[in-house]
Amino acid sequence: MPTPPDAAAQDHPDRSTVRSLLRLWPYVRPVRARLFGAAFVAVVASCMALVFPLILKWMVDGPVAGHDPAGVWLGALFLLLLGIAEAGLFGLRRWLVARPLAGVEAAMRADLYRHLQRLPVAFHDRWASGQLLSRGTTDLMLVRMFLAFPLTFLLVNAVTISAGIAIMLAQEWTLGLVLLAPAVPVMIVCWLFERRYSEVARRAQDQVGDLTTVVEESVLGIRIIKGFGRHRSQARAFRDLSRTLRGTELVKARLLASIWAVIVTLPEFAIGAALVLGTVQVADGHLSAGTLVAFLSTALALRWPVDSIGFLLAMSQEAATATERYFEVMDATPESAVVPGPAREPAPARSGTSAPAQEPGPATTATTDREPVPVTSAAAPLAGPVSATGAPEADGGLRFHGVEFRYPDAPADTPPVLVHIDLHIRPGESMALVGATGTGKTTLTALVPRLHEVTSGRITLDGRDITGMPREELRELVAVAFEEPTLFSATVGENVLMGAAETAGRAELDRALAVAQADFTHALPQGTATQVGEQGLSLSGGQRQRLALARAVVGRPRFLVLDDPLSALDVHTEAAVEAALRRVLAETTALIVAHRPSTVLLADRVALLSGGRVAAVGTHHELLRTHAEYAHLMSGAEEDGR
Repeated sequence: MPTPPDAAAQDHPDRSTVRSLLRLWPYVRPVRARLFGAAFVAVVASCMALVFPLILKWMVDGPVAGHDPAGVWLGALFLLLLGIAEAGLFGLRRWLVARPLAGVEAAMRADLYRHLQRLPVAFHDRWASGQLLSRGTTDLMLVRMFLAFPLTFLLVNAVTISAGIAIMLAQEWTLGLVLLAPAVPVMIVCWLFERRYSEVARRAQDQVGDLTTVVEESVLGIRIIKGFGRHRSQARAFRDLSRTLRGTELVKARLLASIWAVIVTLPEFAIGAALVLGTVQVADGHLSAGTLVAFLSTALALRWPVDSIGFLLAMSQEAATATERYFEVMDATPESAVVPGPAREPAPARSGTSAPAQEPGPATTATTDREPVPVTSAAAPLAGPVSATGAPEADGGLRFHGVEFRYPDAPADTPPVLVHIDLHIRPGESMALVGATGTGKTTLTALVPRLHEVTSGRITLDGRDITGMPREELRELVAVAFEEPTLFSATVGENVLMGAAETAGRAELDRALAVAQADFTHALPQGTATQVGEQGLSLSGGQRQRLALARAVVGRPRFLVLDDPLSALDVHTEAAVEAALRRVLAETTALIVAHRPSTVLLADRVALLSGGRVAAVGTHHELLRTHAEYAHLMSGAEEDGR
């Protein structure tokens, strides 16, 4: 389950909106010239609106008072030209920001996607996909809207209000002080609003992520929902989440309505008071009618900048929350920077010596049914360790040295999933992993391609510690086929060739399909160019599993890790796949999670896992004779097969 976003928000109760938004600067910096230019244009356009009252003052005290029609028409022409110029400048501002901000959003989305690909599997195990999806869509849209509008107009409105107040104080300072009276209560209300609205905005955006997760799961699991007639319960779950989100949005609306009421009402009272006081001063002859008209026109021109403070602050808070949510993912440590925990390793082999694998008992000392076959992989061989005399050490193949593993988010007092695993799969040899459900078989296989990092100990490939190898190199050498095959919305050929180099072509594809007994692909409407659909749900479970197996073997990997690769196959197809797979296993070093005796027989040796430990290692027939737990597991598998 993902870390609850609400809890994540509570971890930073003193967060600063400005500090959060400043994290956007690396993305904004490349387009800063256009943004600053747009802001300058908007300031000029907004300040031009303050020239209108001054022209009105000149018209009232001049042409109107002197009954000069020509002067009135001249003033009207000035007003028209100012209006056209103001509209043109605002249009120019939009043109300046549209393209660069679309680029900022695209860059942030690309970085998020790239980062998600580099995050460890443990991160994706904790986070719901809907939460990640909402961060890449809704949250980035809020960020772009903030950069396009509130960021500019918070500055524009601040300059406009300051300039307008200066003009009003210069015209009549007593009326200006009347209009400034609501400033302190408005600032207090804005401060309170900002703190409360940020909490509600965070909650609403997290709830959008939860709702997205439900929708995604419902679409992907539509067969289960329909098969069990659970559409009503799913609809209720969706409706409950929708109502919760609706309630949160209504709280946001009430907060916004409250601040808007204060921001609009108090300045209106101040304008009314200034109108009464100004009228009295005009009647007493202390103020000209033109000055009063200009003063009130300036005050009315400032209504929009003042009234917009509420929703500009709201949009800024939502953007700050969206930025926080975005960087919650971006701050997660990617795989390339993951530093494994302190290793509890056996003493390293010194020059001229080798570190033999521990053999846990009589059943583990048996020889294999066949001699190891030299590796003939197309991949370049790894350089193993050598002794002082230059001879290779007996440490080739895949080796686990005192490996322990505990999930990163597991409580510290919980026992490890895997405890002191010592295994040696020699070059060209295949080993089956057998054990009851929950003994750590799949977890152990996930450690080889570093989908998870070992907690202590180490894993070596031909003597090289996998933590010292670039992940790209490691995953070129190690191919994996999971029990639950995942296919993408692409063609059959594209799905299979994901396991090969980019230069692989039709010959490699056909060979892999033949090995996996996936000849059914040639009978599809467009053959291997047929789209398999999302998650490959247009295919049967056995067909998906065969394509996943083909993907694992297409690149002729040096090391092969198979997690129960034949579980979804019928007996006849399983026999055909096993026959082809034997030829593949003769050319690679393999670790195979197996539950059926027929799969176990593919391997040279068998390792029995029990309670996260290696209980025994030997051939299938030896373990049947010497180990009761293994015999019990295999007898149950045979019963299941019948």
